[in-house]
Amino acid sequence: MKVSPTRNRQAERREATRREIVETAWEIARSDGLAAVTLREIADRIGMRPPSLYTHFESKNAVYDAMFTDAYIQLHETSAAAAIPDEPRAALLTGAQTYFDFATADLARYQLMNQPALPDFRPSESAYAASLRQYEWFRGRMAAVGVTTQADLDLWTALTSGFVNQQLANDPGGDRWRRQLPRLVDMFCTAVGIPDPEARSTSR
Repeated sequence: MKVSPTRNRQAERREATRREIVETAWEIARSDGLAAVTLREIADRIGMRPPSLYTHFESKNAVYDAMFTDAYIQLHETSAAAAIPDEPRAALLTGAQTYFDFATADLARYQLMNQPALPDFRPSESAYAASLRQYEWFRGRMAAVGVTTQADLDLWTALTSGFVNQQLANDPGGDRWRRQLPRLVDMFCTAVGIPDPEARSTSR
């Protein structure tokens, strides 16, 4: 008879509670801003006494740390799930659209990941590792289309982040800057030497 592995139900309940705390913190951040996230507000919303919440997160910054990690895990899962074409320019456009849609879908998440919205918060080493893992995955994807130098990677991230910032600041919920992504990709590819497949086909 096959014996099922023993479940650690206490650990499962603890993890479920931590997940509920983080999800509640996101709800607060999305409705009232990141600075509105407090342990007391989280405890009130989930019906937990503040001292009990401290057994899961010792401070507000510890909650932000878990949110930061969660955000980069979400980004990685979203990026990895995208169907990337083989042709380099098409691959870059798909990657740009995927990141743009992820970033503009949630202002609070984007601010925590990329902007100094919380002057007193710095991600811990373990939380920052999640962002580094995502960056290394991104570096591998860019290398696959021929973008390998740090300067070119920096140019790409500056351009795509700049488009996100413009969209969030000037046309939230719209697509004014998303419509410009094909032009961004073409300009970037011309600058770094990725050939246009249509130009190649017409020159033969």
